[in-house]
Amino acid sequence: MGRNKSFDETEVLDRVVQRFWTRGYKATSVRDLEQATGLTTASLYNAFGDKKSLFRSALQRYLDLSTRRRIAVLETSQQPLAAIETFLRSVVELSASSSDGCFLVNSAVEVAAHDVEIGADVAAALRDVEAALLVAIRRGQSDGSITADVEANRLATSVMGTIVAIRVMSRLPVERHTLEVLAENQLASLHSGAGAPLAAGGDAPVAATRPSR
Repeated sequence: MGRNKSFDETEVLDRVVQRFWTRGYKATSVRDLEQATGLTTASLYNAFGDKKSLFRSALQRYLDLSTRRRIAVLETSQQPLAAIETFLRSVVELSASSSDGCFLVNSAVEVAAHDVEIGADVAAALRDVEAALLVAIRRGQSDGSITADVEANRLATSVMGTIVAIRVMSRLPVERHTLEVLAENQLASLHSGAGAPLAAGGDAPVAATRPSR
């Protein structure tokens, strides 16, 4: 019979999320996790498994608190274009207000290519986001608010790429305007009658200028 835990696993996992999110997987030591949670390595490992297992649990917690809630809105909104606009603009707002980026995208960049299990977790989460975007885009094409001149799956992939790009670029010293341009150009490509995402002779999707400071 196991001993009763003297801590709240959800609260501990939230602290672990913040530590992995801000420092990354490799740079976060077991001692860092002890300091963040106030628990010993033995307690952490007994509750969650080793460092990798703890990271995977933290990623799922992050997805539950953030990504999956946004997915639910995309899938159920009666105004699919507005839901996508809100999603993209919230990504810009979050990205402009912090250089920590997105825990999911950070994990894709840092860890996914080097660990099969974490890579599978990250890929599945990104596929879920793109699938929700696809549902919203198809509904928008049906109600006429989103262009039908481009296949829905292509638009979903394009929006997904823009989200990832904004999140990655936010880790760099770029101006908020650069992130806004990415989002606004993507949104313009969705509007009914907008045609292809990049019209011939149109503006480039973004001028990735460095800030003057």
